[in-house]
Amino acid sequence: MLIVIPDLLPAETVVQMRAALERAAWVDGKVTAGQQSAKAKHNLQIPEGSEVAQALGDQVLKALGRNPEFLSAAQPLRIYPPLFNRYDTGMRFDAHVDNAIRMVTGHGMRIRTDVSATLFLSDPDSYDGGELVIEDTYGSQAVKLPAGHMVVYPATSLHRVTPVTRGSRWASFFWIQSLVRDDGQRRLLYEMDVAIRRLRAELDDEHPSIRSLVSTYHNLLRRWAEM
Repeated sequence: MLIVIPDLLPAETVVQMRAALERAAWVDGKVTAGQQSAKAKHNLQIPEGSEVAQALGDQVLKALGRNPEFLSAAQPLRIYPPLFNRYDTGMRFDAHVDNAIRMVTGHGMRIRTDVSATLFLSDPDSYDGGELVIEDTYGSQAVKLPAGHMVVYPATSLHRVTPVTRGSRWASFFWIQSLVRDDGQRRLLYEMDVAIRRLRAELDDEHPSIRSLVSTYHNLLRRWAEM
């Protein structure tokens, strides 16, 4: 399930983040790549665990916690501390699948990567190329979003970043261990939640149909959730 989450960050927050990243030191993105990804990855990255990565990552996490669309789509149990990367002209990330398990640096905690997320921090007209191309059940989808928008998609998906041919593409990326491991089950819960929210905008919360749907939603979540 590929879901676009618009305006996770307001424009002023993106500007502040970009200013902080402009002043930061960047390193080869291969430092956080697995064995397969290291051969495919050609970009730059803010060092994991650095002061700026932690400060900006905390801002992203707070925004995620306030966003009902993200909470509904990802059903997060644990979120990997957000990382930050950039693709300058000529850089790319060839086709790969994200590592199934990630160790959180400095915490000794492992996260199963059920959902991948990319939060765009560059306006799409400021660079050419750099599309995030995701292979899913509906075929290949190319994603290039406005700054502050985010996409979430199954971490099991084969995906790549096409070469940047002009400008520079900046983003935050991270993974989510979901309460609901199975992507098909997450999709059903998300679609049901969207329907419930639409009905609530049209009907009273006490309407029997809403009560029935909410009960079914929570009973399915109770059946499928892993803690």
